[in-house]
Amino acid sequence: MITGHIDSRSGPVVFFRLRDLVAGDEIVVESADGDRRSFVVTATGQYPKGELPAEVFGFGAPVPELRLITCGGSFDRSSGHYLDNLVVYARAA
Repeated sequence: MITGHIDSRSGPVVFFRLRDLVAGDEIVVESADGDRRSFVVTATGQYPKGELPAEVFGFGAPVPELRLITCGGSFDRSSGHYLDNLVVYARAA
């Protein structure tokens, strides 16, 4: 599971284009030591903050899986936060 911001006061950041991923897209994760792992997007979901479903945290079959999570939905200017979370589900390629 990797979480990151979609934007900041100064503009887009690491997960700004996460919403553009669709089933079949490839994600490559590289560790600090250069180890690379490839994953394929299987689904995406958008959920109200505080209401992430169990499958976000409970992985399925014993194969490498990945969840990418960021903010999504409408931005509430009064609170300074997005109302939803966007989740990208992926499995080892």
